[in-house]
Amino acid sequence: MTNQPYKRVSGKSRSAYRDYYTLKNLGAVRTGSIIFLILNIILRILYFIFPESLTRAQNYPEFNYTNWLYICITPLFWGGSYLFIYLFNRQKKTDMVMGLFVFAFAFYIIFCGMYSSFIATSDPRNALTLYLTALSIISVVFVLENVETIILIVMTELVFTYLLYYTAAEPMEMVYDQIISFTLLFCFYFISRYFYSYKSTYFIQLMDIRDKNIAIEKGNAFKNEILGMVAHDLRNPIGAIETIAMMMEMEDVDKDTHENLEMIKTSCAKARGIVADLLDAASNENINIIDTQRTELNHFLKRIIGDWKAQKNGKGNIVLIGSKNQLFAEINAEKFQRVMDNLITNALKFSKENGKIDIYLSEKDKYAIIEVRDYGVGIPHDMLPHIFERFSKARRPGVRGEQSTGLGLSISKQIIENHNGTIEVMSEEKKGSTFTIKLPIVE
Repeated sequence: MTNQPYKRVSGKSRSAYRDYYTLKNLGAVRTGSIIFLILNIILRILYFIFPESLTRAQNYPEFNYTNWLYICITPLFWGGSYLFIYLFNRQKKTDMVMGLFVFAFAFYIIFCGMYSSFIATSDPRNALTLYLTALSIISVVFVLENVETIILIVMTELVFTYLLYYTAAEPMEMVYDQIISFTLLFCFYFISRYFYSYKSTYFIQLMDIRDKNIAIEKGNAFKNEILGMVAHDLRNPIGAIETIAMMMEMEDVDKDTHENLEMIKTSCAKARGIVADLLDAASNENINIIDTQRTELNHFLKRIIGDWKAQKNGKGNIVLIGSKNQLFAEINAEKFQRVMDNLITNALKFSKENGKIDIYLSEKDKYAIIEVRDYGVGIPHDMLPHIFERFSKARRPGVRGEQSTGLGLSISKQIIENHNGTIEVMSEEKKGSTFTIKLPIVE
């Protein structure tokens, strides 16, 4: 949709747009009425402070009378706006009475500006500021349908003509005043239609974005459900294959068969890792609230490294350089162990056999800093911006041919962010990589 002055919202969006702009209009009535009331109260206070100078002003009795009238009438619109906003929020839709209320306020403001111009001088050409201001405010702030705008223009022009006859101006002066009024009302109509089209375009864009977001959320939910189901169902056959291979190993087999069985077990272990990544990807997405408990990080990291060394039969070259002081953080132990396992796995994958992995724990600015540093092949510079993406194009085989799903670091980043932490990477090719985790410290 383009911003054309006469463009109208049609179809299924029309009703939704009407509800949308009615609530906005009611809010504008509430704000506008209180501003107009405050201005008139300030003017009334000035009458009391400077009575002599103001009472000598031209047409003071008329200004005095209308000022009291505005002070009495305007609170009705202010109170009415609150009532209609309350009713709208209850029924979640507009009705004709709300539209008439907004229309009445729009005409009230225009009339006040017009009448004030006539009070200032019998020839409104010499004092059009208030009339012009009122028309400008209504055309820009309020959203009115085309029919409502035309009716408002006709009523305004009729009242303007009546006031001209009431002032008994000269015929030629009346003609000039009418030309000026027609010009202002024409501009009012054009500006009103332009802003109607502009705001409707904005609203339709918001509706399209909302609909697309809903569709994306439904698609993600369905994808995660299928992903979790498939990954879960894959575990059983993989486990069965691995069990059979282990049972066959217990028998007397020749060297070739033993190598084949080892290859089967290795493939099953890789498949289990892929399944675990898929399950984590399905379960962690859009989960921002996790169960945590206060955990001492030195002890937590020592336990993880101990488990890794046990898996490597004491051959793992993983070193922890802990903090001098105890550091506590709110973490989910199971999920955060998954993070550390991913980082250590990657560090070993891209390091030489028995390559050293250093894990540092320190404190800085009320954050616990965990660094996982390897001295392997490093990460190419062009891959660094994509390293934490889901199914990242930065994934690549390890130095011994290990395959990657491109999910591990993405899952790790999501888990860390759900702990209100951050993760960053620094790397240099042929010199290694350092992954740095920052977690808020708790007392």
